[in-house]
Amino acid sequence: MNIPLNFRQVEILLAVADTGSTAAASRALNTSQPSVSLAIARCEEVFGQKLFLRIPGRGMELTPFGRHKVAQLRELEKQARWVLSGGGGTPEFMNLGVFSTLGPRYAPRLVRRFLDDRPDAKVRILEGDLQTLFDWLSEGRIDMALLYDFGIPSDFVITPLMAAVPYALLPQGHRLAQQPSVNAEDLAQEPVILMNLHHSRGYFLSLLQNARSPVQVAHETSSIEMLRAMVANGFGVGLLATDLPDTACYDGTPVARVPLSGSPPLHQIALAHRGAALKRPILQAFTALAEAFFNQRS
Repeated sequence: MNIPLNFRQVEILLAVADTGSTAAASRALNTSQPSVSLAIARCEEVFGQKLFLRIPGRGMELTPFGRHKVAQLRELEKQARWVLSGGGGTPEFMNLGVFSTLGPRYAPRLVRRFLDDRPDAKVRILEGDLQTLFDWLSEGRIDMALLYDFGIPSDFVITPLMAAVPYALLPQGHRLAQQPSVNAEDLAQEPVILMNLHHSRGYFLSLLQNARSPVQVAHETSSIEMLRAMVANGFGVGLLATDLPDTACYDGTPVARVPLSGSPPLHQIALAHRGAALKRPILQAFTALAEAFFNQRS
């Protein structure tokens, strides 16, 4: 049987998909840019369709057909690397995507427990925002994602793990910090510091939308620790859903965590994957461990 593409051409194709340009892919693979262009042209010739759109000023973007083929080729690459490394049986590898605000809180400990149980497994952790994780799942760059169930596309399968309960953050000594709970009306009277990640921003604003006072957004950040430190130093109040220990901020300043009163809408911490992915034993095992891990905390 004549195989029309070699591993190097596949490697180049995946590098262009990852970097978004032929120039960046050539640097990453230490090869010439004309060689990269020739490899892409050969791949498109073999598949009979365009894999990329060449957009001035934005580089190379995958077409819908290209995303489909790249996902298939990533699986092929994993299998090939396993076979060539001398592995046998079912490949024990997984690329795990994690939402940036959840990653530090849960992913390292969860993966460590998994690897302690399965020392021959290989797990790579990749961090991104929600849209990036959705794209990586679609392209096959990651096998599974640990995230909040905000706006997950309908073609992904989700496994709910634990409810994420939102709460308020206040400076120590704030007039509301010693109350057993705080309501949206009181919070809306304060300058608010928001997480500005896609979906997160809208969710936290929705918690305050029923207040009579207009919300005063004082600052926005994509970093949980920046939000905590700004609250602790009196720049405003904050809202979070990541269940963090009640510890001081990086600069040593204390911050007060207070529950929200009423019944705020909850989202779930969940695993998301493409339907066919869960056929792999390593993903089944990781899902089972994650369910047990979060069940102990709920």
